[in-house]
Amino acid sequence: MKELIDILHNEGLTLVIKSRDGIIHRFTQRGVKDLLTLVQDAPELLNEAMIADKAVGKAAAACMVMGSVNRVHADVMSEPALALLQAHGITAEYGQLVNHIINRAGTGWCPMELLSRDVDDPAVIIKKMQEFFIKAKTGRPFRPP
Repeated sequence: MKELIDILHNEGLTLVIKSRDGIIHRFTQRGVKDLLTLVQDAPELLNEAMIADKAVGKAAAACMVMGSVNRVHADVMSEPALALLQAHGITAEYGQLVNHIINRAGTGWCPMELLSRDVDDPAVIIKKMQEFFIKAKTGRPFRPP
């Protein structure tokens, strides 16, 4: 895990994943977009992986649960994220444990932390995230086909 944490910090990344085949993958997008994309398009990369992340809130934790991640380190982790990871048998460690992840402006709750706050099912959290990003992209609410 130390290797992943060092890469995360030394290379200024937001997310580092060591897949079960030992390959290290580097990511730079802020928030949960990389994790959500992986859950949707390349879940095998997350299966039994080790992850180092800058910040892990409950929505990011849901992605990790759905991807069957093995171990997670976060510089900052929310208490709901820790509880969700532990409930699903994922080893989790953190530099700082906080009540919730704050938004980028530092003025309140992170939107992903808000949308997952009252939901315990990771699959439902993923669906809510997908709906959120569709609405953010199109300006219209998500309407299932």
